[in-house]
Amino acid sequence: MQWKGRRQSGNIEDSRGKSYRGASAGGGGIGILVTIFRMFGFKGVLAALALGLLLWNLGIMDPSMLLGGEASVEQRQVEISPVEQERFEFVKVVLADTEDVFAAEFNRLGKQYEQPKLTVYRGKVPTACGTGDAAMGPFYCPGDRKIYIDLGFYDELAKTFDAPGDFAQAYVVAHEVGHHVQKLLGASDKVNAKRGQPDFNEYSVRLELQADFYAGVWAHHNREYLDRGDIEEAMRAANAIGDDAIQKKMQGRVLPHSFTHGTSAQRMRWFNKGLVSGKIEDGDTFSMPYQRL
Repeated sequence: MQWKGRRQSGNIEDSRGKSYRGASAGGGGIGILVTIFRMFGFKGVLAALALGLLLWNLGIMDPSMLLGGEASVEQRQVEISPVEQERFEFVKVVLADTEDVFAAEFNRLGKQYEQPKLTVYRGKVPTACGTGDAAMGPFYCPGDRKIYIDLGFYDELAKTFDAPGDFAQAYVVAHEVGHHVQKLLGASDKVNAKRGQPDFNEYSVRLELQADFYAGVWAHHNREYLDRGDIEEAMRAANAIGDDAIQKKMQGRVLPHSFTHGTSAQRMRWFNKGLVSGKIEDGDTFSMPYQRL
């Protein structure tokens, strides 16, 4: 992918030098205790506080996560390798590309695109959706409309999932931006309203496949910057992170009823649909029967 020397987004937050202790957001500590009280009564609250004290003594959790209060932030010196810094610069270019593509697409439909922020962190990070952990991989939080990524994930993408290459890395960012597009268009709220219902997993799959479609839309509008083999890199990444591929790799068997992101074939198919179409309105994964996705 030809990216060096091109425009970089200014919507990047570099939190690699920050470590966090305390509340992480997602409703606040008092809200957590109220929920526990409603479910388990006063004894449940006491048990939660006792557990919090134990975890604090073990150095695992700060009591303020249960009692409320803000997360404390400690600035630290971090060593950034040339490889990591190049990834950081690369992500800024990819985010800028998505800004241009989706601003134009929203404008074509008579809408205004709101650019998301992207936070680069290490280890853990507080978000409006709770504490983000590098082990989760890159993610989008609808609560604060931010994308979060620990750049170490790209090593995991290459080693564990056998999906190296800069365009595979770009696809990951574009997919998360796709979730932001869904938030702006109302799809995320539609799926969230299904949480706790029997068909929630199916709606989750629809949401994820649509985000893959939007990643394909981004790729469609950036063909001029692609090198030979770039699309194959993205397809390889989509194939590697399908629910069936991950389950087979991690547990040796596939459980379709537990899918939340879609199969490898589905993820590749919807990315390719976006790549061919280039129009966000063509990515309706919600109106067709689930079996036809």
